[in-house]
Amino acid sequence: MDIYWHALIGGLLIGLSATMFLLFNGRVAGISGIVGRLALGFNTGLNAAFVVGLMVGPVLFHGLFGRWPVVTITSSWPLIICAGFLVGFGTRMGSGCTSGHGVLGLARFSRRSIAAVVTFLATGIVAVTILRIAGL
Repeated sequence: MDIYWHALIGGLLIGLSATMFLLFNGRVAGISGIVGRLALGFNTGLNAAFVVGLMVGPVLFHGLFGRWPVVTITSSWPLIICAGFLVGFGTRMGSGCTSGHGVLGLARFSRRSIAAVVTFLATGIVAVTILRIAGL
């Protein structure tokens, strides 16, 4: 059971931050939208604070647990870059990302978010299956 505490605490903090962002800003805490607005220069103070908060997370983890979070990347850089572009394209096409649709959209019973999350999951399952068959 000890292996789940970090994920549980992380999930609670994500939910808390998304709820606070909605209550205090009136907007859904979708990371793609926040970064997009920050890049375009809209509402920079709050968006910048949110992005900085995301980057400070590992530092807080280190302070609390005395070690850095373990991140293992086994894919090649070209595949990661290609995936990043596809995710960016998909978030624009789907009017949001997994954080906005999955965390707050589902909590608000948004039909668009339910459709988006089902699409994310189905596409992820298909992509992983194809990549594993291809040996990537």
